[in-house]
Amino acid sequence: MNYLAHLYLSGENEPIMLGNFIADHIKGNKVSKFSDEIKMGIELHRHIDYFTDHHTEFIKTRERLHENHHKYAGVVADIFYDHFLSVHWKNYSNIALSNYVTFCYGLLLRNYTILPSITKKILPFIIMQNWLVNYKSFDGLNRSFELMARRTKYKSNIGNAVEDLKLNYERYNSEFVLFFPDIQEFAKAKLKELQNK
Repeated sequence: MNYLAHLYLSGENEPIMLGNFIADHIKGNKVSKFSDEIKMGIELHRHIDYFTDHHTEFIKTRERLHENHHKYAGVVADIFYDHFLSVHWKNYSNIALSNYVTFCYGLLLRNYTILPSITKKILPFIIMQNWLVNYKSFDGLNRSFELMARRTKYKSNIGNAVEDLKLNYERYNSEFVLFFPDIQEFAKAKLKELQNK
């Protein structure tokens, strides 16, 4: 669910960005219908997820959230990290966050016809509520979590996630700040490896 981070970690290649964004909505052999570069973005997404799930700092974040959010602790942690990426955006990019996000929305809309059905279903909410920018504010996070809470099948307490963020804000922030340079380095190296296959 950390859409902003996945887009950012794709570099500037638009098909790779697209694949990275839609990867969670591609199941089984449905990947075969996409171009090689979009497939590369899907593969990059999966490597990023694996690296993240096994990173010491992310594990700390996820485990702290587990008591309240159970199997959704990782989803909540992902969104917290998108929040911190948007808060610290100027440390990672020379492009204004609003400009970068507008470009990303345009990329997704230009490729709307090839998006998976789940992506097509949620994209209007993402754009209308401007999730990728509004993750920066508590109100924006609340709206995103409330929408997710309506869609979860199991007990999640996702609707209360912002309260958990506020409770341990500096700790989560510190974990993100330690984590993000590592994922940047990993994604850059993995992308180069995939492109040179």
